[in-house]
Amino acid sequence: MAPLCAADPPDSLLRRVLERETETQAVRANYAYRQSVVVEELETSGRKRGEYREIREVIFTPEGNRHEQMVKKPSNTLERLRMSDEDFQDIRDIQPFLFTRDQLHLYQTRFRGEETIAQYSCWVLEVKPRQILQGQRLFEGLVWVHQADFSVIQMEGRAVPQIYGRKEENLFPRFMTVRKLVDGNYWFPDRTVGDDILPFRTGPLRMRLKIEYSAYKRFAAESTIKFEPPK
Repeated sequence: MAPLCAADPPDSLLRRVLERETETQAVRANYAYRQSVVVEELETSGRKRGEYREIREVIFTPEGNRHEQMVKKPSNTLERLRMSDEDFQDIRDIQPFLFTRDQLHLYQTRFRGEETIAQYSCWVLEVKPRQILQGQRLFEGLVWVHQADFSVIQMEGRAVPQIYGRKEENLFPRFMTVRKLVDGNYWFPDRTVGDDILPFRTGPLRMRLKIEYSAYKRFAAESTIKFEPPK
């Protein structure tokens, strides 16, 4: 493992990462998949107090239109936590973050060295927002780039900004998203995990997050993609 450094990534590296991520996003847009979300509210001892669960499917109609649908009504027994609009936006856009060309103007990057992840040699990039405008949700953290094909295979950080108001707080946990190789060529989000203590003014609250992306199926114009009901 090489020592970590803090320098601007070479232009050629950043360009190829952005190109690969943009290509991955375009390919993933042609896949249906199932996404399951579990948010657990815990006591500091680890005992579960409540949870939120949902399962969504991204599917295609016979006409080729791509849309999301709930598999069944979400279940919610959370006590202190409330799932906000920002939480759902993060689940949709930040936890499965892809660092595409159209995102570059929003972020600054720093080269943090090299590291081996799951036996893959990777470059490590730090990604931070240049600025955050009202209503924006952005990613802040590290991404691990596969040296063989410039694919991002892992990311770790949090959605920003944390939101502090006079009457309301909206805090967000650190998380890690791991990707998997789909159809032998592209790395798609596989799972997101997080276990963090959120420092609310009313007292710290531990939460655990788990998102699974499964059953990736490529859509063809002559096919209709449907899933079997979950067991």
